[in-house]
Amino acid sequence: QAQLVESGGGLVQAGGSLRLSCAGSGRTFSSYAMGWFRQAPGKEREIVAAISRSGGDTYYADSVKGRFTISRDNAKNTVYLQMISLKPEDTAVYYCAARATVSYTNTYTTSYDYNYWGQGTQVTVSP
Repeated sequence: QAQLVESGGGLVQAGGSLRLSCAGSGRTFSSYAMGWFRQAPGKEREIVAAISRSGGDTYYADSVKGRFTISRDNAKNTVYLQMISLKPEDTAVYYCAARATVSYTNTYTTSYDYNYWGQGTQVTVSP
C-alpha cells in the first residue's frame, strides 16, 4: 500500500517557480503510475500532469503545457512537479496520486484512476 507525502508548496509571485516533491513509501514505488492533481477553492479537482511507471510517458493538462514538468526518480521513490512561469490561476492545493499498474507506458488522467493520495500541499501565486 502506497503512502504519499507532498512537499515544496508555498507562496510565490507570478512568473516565479516552485518544485513539488512527492515521496512514496514501500519497495514497489516503480510499480505505480503517478499523477499530480490540483484543487482550487470552489472548483473540482483536476489533473495537472501524469507519468507512467517507467517515467517514459507523460501527460499534461493544456493549461500547464510548456510550464510544468513531471518527472520521477524510482531509486528515490519520488515524483516531482517542476513549475515555472507560475500564474495566479495556478493557485490551488496540489495532490500527488498513485495507481498500481502492470503497464510501463500508460498514464492515467482522472481522479477515479488512482487508488492512493497524498495530503496535499498549498501553492499560492500572487499577482
